[in-house]
Amino acid sequence: MQLSTLIGEPWADYGLVDSGHGRKLERYGRFRFIRPEPQALWAPANADWRAQGEFVPGSDEDGGGQWHFAEPVPRDGWPLAWSEGDARVRFTAQTTPFRHLGFFPDMAPVWSWMRGRIAGMAEPECLNLFGYTGVGTLALSAVGAKMVHVDASKKSVEAARGNAALSGLADAPVRWIIDDAAKFVAREVRRGRRYDGILLDPPKYGRGPDGEVWRLEEHLPALVADCRRLLDAESRYLFLTVYAVRMSALAIGEMLRQAFADLPGTVEAGELAVREEARGLALPTAIWARWSR
Repeated sequence: MQLSTLIGEPWADYGLVDSGHGRKLERYGRFRFIRPEPQALWAPANADWRAQGEFVPGSDEDGGGQWHFAEPVPRDGWPLAWSEGDARVRFTAQTTPFRHLGFFPDMAPVWSWMRGRIAGMAEPECLNLFGYTGVGTLALSAVGAKMVHVDASKKSVEAARGNAALSGLADAPVRWIIDDAAKFVAREVRRGRRYDGILLDPPKYGRGPDGEVWRLEEHLPALVADCRRLLDAESRYLFLTVYAVRMSALAIGEMLRQAFADLPGTVEAGELAVREEARGLALPTAIWARWSR
């Protein structure tokens, strides 16, 4: 299987300014932040980084740490936008205890790719699993897709609904579901439901609203198999991203190839990356695999 890289380019409200020595400097609208980045094994382009805030990791390997602010930053967040063509999505950026800022900017090329897969369809219906704050959901809703957005966190779904209102999509056909993703998909299979596309963006570890435990290496194959049952020969795509886990793109690509062997279409795999503004190099962030027709 040939691997390829999807690279997120800078846009007006987001850019990877510089990276190196295990850190990255990013701009989120009018604010700049420094965050840990183990993949940045090189030296930065510039030695003097100025930022409003920096996330300093803890001594453990499980994502602990805290923000340190050099200047005030709105704790309730500030609005950003992403657009492609005439379809614009607005959402709130916010410093979170988990070191990220309320959305994943490296997903921008995935949003664009999914839009391309459903272009020309009349009211395609798509599913966003582990949908978080809903930027991916809204990127498709803005171009006419009927969406089902699933996340186990009530707080995340509330934030996603708030982003929909910011985007002028409060009345768009989106079902907002607070549920364990695997349980929801299993019920959809039993109901005989189908979708035109599925975005699958699971965490390494998580808990459902009723205490269900999610472990990616253990539970991902079964979830992919159930997602396959929600797609048919008329469906357009499944896109899977994997972060912060000891897997390879080849491994998840082969898993998808076997799961979708009975459907026409193509399975591909590779890495996600973000283009650095200082030198144009690509900073890897995640691995992905996708099926498309």
